[in-house]
Amino acid sequence: MEYYTVRNQVPTPTRFHVFLQERMNKTDLPFLSISELSSLMASKEISPVEATEAYLERIEALDGRLHAYVTVTAEEALKAAKAAEQEILQGNHRGPMHGVPVAVKDQIQTAGILTTGGSPVFSSNIPTEDATVITNLKAAGAVLLGKLNMTEFATTALSHQFDPPRNPWDLDRSTGGSSSGSGAATAAFLCGSALGEDTGGSVRLPAAWCGLAGIRPTYGRVSRYGVMPGVRSMDTVGPLARTVADCAMTLAVISGQDPKDKMSSSEPVPDYQAALTGTIQGLKIGIVKEMLYADVVEEEIRQSVLDAIATLKNLGAEVVELSIPLAANAGAINGAIRVEAPITYGELLRNRPSEIAHDNRIGYLVGAIMPASAYYKGLRLRSLLRDQVLAAFGSVDILLTPSNGVAAQLLEPDPVIDSKAKVSRTPWLLATTFSLANVPALSVPCGFTANNLPIGLQLAGRPFEESTVFRVGHSYEQATDWHTRKPNI
Repeated sequence: MEYYTVRNQVPTPTRFHVFLQERMNKTDLPFLSISELSSLMASKEISPVEATEAYLERIEALDGRLHAYVTVTAEEALKAAKAAEQEILQGNHRGPMHGVPVAVKDQIQTAGILTTGGSPVFSSNIPTEDATVITNLKAAGAVLLGKLNMTEFATTALSHQFDPPRNPWDLDRSTGGSSSGSGAATAAFLCGSALGEDTGGSVRLPAAWCGLAGIRPTYGRVSRYGVMPGVRSMDTVGPLARTVADCAMTLAVISGQDPKDKMSSSEPVPDYQAALTGTIQGLKIGIVKEMLYADVVEEEIRQSVLDAIATLKNLGAEVVELSIPLAANAGAINGAIRVEAPITYGELLRNRPSEIAHDNRIGYLVGAIMPASAYYKGLRLRSLLRDQVLAAFGSVDILLTPSNGVAAQLLEPDPVIDSKAKVSRTPWLLATTFSLANVPALSVPCGFTANNLPIGLQLAGRPFEESTVFRVGHSYEQATDWHTRKPNI
C-alpha cells in the first residue's frame, strides 16, 4: 500500500504530510476522536487509507473476542478510503465526515452487503438499495467498515441469534441492546463512530454500559427508509461515538427530510458543532424525581448522577426537581405499544416460530394475543405521558435522569436457565419515557462503579432541540474525564 506520508519532504497539495512517522504510529489512529481524525485528514496530515487500514487491522485482531461485527467490508472500505484520499488531495473536501471510518447496525439496509437484522432468518438477505442514512454517509465521504451485531429484530435487549457482543470493559458482561455491536465496536475502537437504532433505549443503553455518547434524536429528524422495522411508531436511527462532538458530527450528516420516509421532518437541521459553546450558564435543568429516585436505580448509579448534577450547577446551570408522574409507568405503556413488532413479523411468528429466539418469541406470542383495548389504552397513556414531558419543558430546558438503573450485567443464555441469574429488564426502562414522548435524549458517561463499569447520565430536550442537549452534554463532558478512560481489552 502506498502512503502519502513521506519523511523529510516538504508537503505539497498532492501528498499527505509527515505525521505518522514523526508524531504517532498508525496503530494509534483508532484512538483519535473522529473530530481529531477529521481535522488531520482535512489538513492532509493523515490519509483516509491509513486510518481505514488501522481500523481493519484492529478489527482483525480483536473482534474474534468481541463479536461486534456481523460483516466486515474490508475491500469496499479500502476502495472508499482511496477515493476519499484522492478527493482530499485534489482539494475536493466534502466536510467533517470525509474519509472517517464508521460502521452501522445490521438493521440498516446496505446495497450488495448482507443485512440480517440480527437473525439467521435473513442470512441470505442482500439488499439492492441503500438505506437513506447510508446514502447520506456516502455522500459525506464516510468509509463504511462493516455491519454491526444486534439483538434479533432490534425488539429485545437480550436475544442474540449470533454470538452476543462482549462489553470491552468486562468481556463477561453485556453491552446492552439492541444496538449491542454498535456499543462494543465504538468502545473498543473498532470504528470511529457507529449508527444504532433506538426504539425504547437501544442507542442510549449501549452508550451507557460501554462508556460512550449516544443520542436518540427527535422522531422524524433522521430518515428510517431502508431500516428494518421494530416498533415503527418509536424506531429512530441515532449515532454512538466516544465524545459528544463526534456524536454531533455524525448526526449532522444523517439528518434531514427524506421524501422516501413520510414521517421524516422538514425541520431545518442546525449546525450542531456551533452549539458546543462550552457554556451552559443560565440554562435550567429539571431532575425527574420518578426516574432518579426509583427503586430500580442502584445507589452507586444514583450517587454518580447526583455528582454530575453538582458539576452542572458549578458550570452555571440552574437545577430544580420536578415530577413526570407517568414516567413510573413507562415500561407498562411501552409493553402495550410493542404489539407492533409481532404484527410486523406475524407471518414468521405463525409459520416459523421456532426460528425466533426465545426472548423475542415469548414477547411476540404475548403481543399477538393482546386485546385491542389494551393497545388503545397504551396509546392514550402514551399521549398523556408525552403531554407531561412537554409540559415539563415549559419550565426547564433539559430533563435529567440516569440512563439506566444498573451497570452492565453479566451475559446470560437465552432463555435464562439458571434460577440464580440476576438479569433484570426493569432498570433498562428509564430510557423509555423519552422514546414514548419522541423527544431527543443523549446518554453521556458520568462515572464508574466500584467494578470499573461505566455509568450513564441521560439528558433530554424539547423536540428538535438536539443542539441544546449536545450543548449541555458537551459542557459536562469537558468538565470531567470519564470519556477519556479506555477499556483494557
